[in-house]
Amino acid sequence: MLLDRRDILTGSIACAAAFAAPPALAARKKDEEVDPFKARVVRVPKDTVPGRLHVYPDRFAIYWTLEKGRAIYYPAGVAQRHLWEPGTFIVKAKKEWPSWKPTPEMIERDPEAYEKWAEEAMPGGPNNPLGARALYLFYPRGGDSFLRIHGTNNPRTIRTRVSNGCARLTNHYISDLYERVPMDTIVHLHPMQT
Repeated sequence: MLLDRRDILTGSIACAAAFAAPPALAARKKDEEVDPFKARVVRVPKDTVPGRLHVYPDRFAIYWTLEKGRAIYYPAGVAQRHLWEPGTFIVKAKKEWPSWKPTPEMIERDPEAYEKWAEEAMPGGPNNPLGARALYLFYPRGGDSFLRIHGTNNPRTIRTRVSNGCARLTNHYISDLYERVPMDTIVHLHPMQT
């Protein structure tokens, strides 16, 4: 996990500083309008902590923060409005071609779509809805949130509100992000504004 000097404190102050609500990443509007479906390096405030993920559901964007006020913008699909869970999480697992099993809540909401996978997980592969890679988000105090940043077998869902809580990228972009993000990376899922 990359830390800045504000994170290097002692006791509970360190934990609070590391997981406090981050400032908004205001990428220049001009940078975001170039092509909303293409990943690229954009400028962000110079004091942005590098080595973190920020997911902005209203922008359909994931930012991987870099040094010197830069970030990589990735176009994303996000959760349906009523299923989005903002907060701060930690990457505690990473998987290539992950298997997938719907949560009990997903099965309850849409049994026709998900019940066939209630007992046995769908194996990883090109037909799996998690796509080529997945980052597993855990709560800071421990425990799986069941939220993921993952690929997709349906790239038409990018820049839409379609998922059951996760954020998704095309398989090409999740493969790129997967290689950049180390374990224990802090992930900020920002609230929906609109």
